Amino acid sequence: MKINIVKIGGNLINDRNNLHTSLKYFCQLKGNKVLIHGGGKKADFFSSKLGIPQKLIQGRRVTNKETLEIVIMTYAGIINKDIVAILQSYHCNAFGLCGADGNCIKSYLRDKKNIDYGYVGDINRKSVNTHLIKFLLENNIVPVFCSITHDGNGNLLNTNADTIASHIAISLAMEKNCKTELHFCFEKKGVLQNMQDSESFFQEINFSLFQKMKKNHTIKNGMVPKLENAFFALKNGVSKVSIGLPDYLNDVNNKNKTILCP
Repeated sequence: MKINIVKIGGNLINDRNNLHTSLKYFCQLKGNKVLIHGGGKKADFFSSKLGIPQKLIQGRRVTNKETLEIVIMTYAGIINKDIVAILQSYHCNAFGLCGADGNCIKSYLRDKKNIDYGYVGDINRKSVNTHLIKFLLENNIVPVFCSITHDGNGNLLNTNADTIASHIAISLAMEKNCKTELHFCFEKKGVLQNMQDSESFFQEINFSLFQKMKKNHTIKNGMVPKLENAFFALKNGVSKVSIGLPDYLNDVNNKNKTILCP
């Protein structure tokens, strides 16, 4: 079984026209597929309206109790159900999920020893309920995961969507007769050499180059954890990982992407 794991984020979610276009490309992707989405900007919007300040550390959101309520409402509610409804309009039978649904993704509270990120969940290889995901896929249902997980003790936790995508891809790749490809889709053509030049994307990037770029701050903020998750997946059984515009999903010759190499 080949499974495409697609994560969408950034302005693909913030702009409704971009969202429709992106999901249309996703629907045209043949075979088994899983969708994971974030939605940080919309959470920022509601936080601002409610007067709740937000804090990011190294591209990752600090989640206090008030922020947790906002991200649950936004990610698992508004965004997830909106995406499922759009997919249904394109005749893609989608099923919206957070980690607590069907015990799909069980997480644990992130260690607060170095940095206190608040109510943030981390996951590992045992976190993903691959049995349920495969059951849905075998019945022609497309799982759509938001970035909310649970700890098994009645608590929901905010979890990085790129991390969820990577671990779902890794966990499914470990299943017998399963091959997974992981695609991170956002509004750029790939990993940029120059943030001011949208055409300066790498067609390929290896781990050594990533480390150099991280060290000299050529890449920063949210792109750092995205690439960390992407390379982690590549090193742990995922057959192919790429980052770019969603229009490349159905066209192997489309160059609007960066392919990751060991």
